[in-house]
Amino acid sequence: MKTQHLHIQGRVQGVWFRESMRREAERLGVTGWVRNTPDGAVEAVVQGSDDAVDALISWAHAGPPMARVERITQSDAQGQFSSFEKRVD
Repeated sequence: MKTQHLHIQGRVQGVWFRESMRREAERLGVTGWVRNTPDGAVEAVVQGSDDAVDALISWAHAGPPMARVERITQSDAQGQFSSFEKRVD
């Protein structure tokens, strides 16, 4: 089981990034969460098999069609998740 924290910067708010990531995570069988941050970025914790997490991170480098991802900072994370949720906090 692989768990990664992502900080995704660029034009990622207001372009359906969170909902698109939630759908892609569900398709891949990845659990965790995604939310907007006050600095205009998107933050996520993703958990699953190595291949599934790597596939979701690869997807995040492009995001949905209207997004323009400039940089993703990635680090190891902790936690246990049973689903993937879009947070609004």
